[in-house]
Amino acid sequence: MPHQPTQETIHDLLVKNVPREVVMGVEDALAVGAQRAYVAARGMDEGHLPHVVGQLRHFHMNEAFQRALAANGAEPSPIRGNRIVTGRTGVFTLARFNIPIGFWINGRRSRTRKQLSLANMAIEPLIQSELFSGYRPPSDAVAFFVACFSGDLNIQPESPVSIQIAIPDQHMRGWLFKEPLEAFAKRYDQMPVGQNDLAVPKLKKNIGNQQDKYGTGS
Repeated sequence: MPHQPTQETIHDLLVKNVPREVVMGVEDALAVGAQRAYVAARGMDEGHLPHVVGQLRHFHMNEAFQRALAANGAEPSPIRGNRIVTGRTGVFTLARFNIPIGFWINGRRSRTRKQLSLANMAIEPLIQSELFSGYRPPSDAVAFFVACFSGDLNIQPESPVSIQIAIPDQHMRGWLFKEPLEAFAKRYDQMPVGQNDLAVPKLKKNIGNQQDKYGTGS
């Protein structure tokens, strides 16, 4: 019998596995964390202010992210130093990072994020299903919430310019899917009733390393 390409898409997979309340809770939390970081950095010398703001964004946004995951049943890992905070819902491990807007390559600086992204080999066939045979629904995948900042403290320093949900390829060299959360949230209204399927195995928690001045990690 000839192979029939799957009709599933990556955004379908996200909508089925990541509840709306998790997405909206994370969006609010990251905005709050960024605002707290900006307030905490006031009064610091301009010579190192970009680095201070980047570091404070990392810590405040990590705390806010972890609490949002916990509040919405997404099994957050504990906060421990510079370790990357992850959550789990459906087949997805959820993590986050910050970038100056347009510098998506910064997401590759973390060895842990690259390690997490290896799981996405299983969903790459959803991009070009006609080139693959025998696609099976994945048991593990990773998605990142990416807060994009202006990169200029004179332009909207207190909040992200946008927050996106993004899925990298297995080598984190490109993006299989990325979309602003405000646009992604509308996809839930198009989802058939009862489509959510959150039965999943768990992915081992991982750790991150030190942050650069934008709080992107290493």
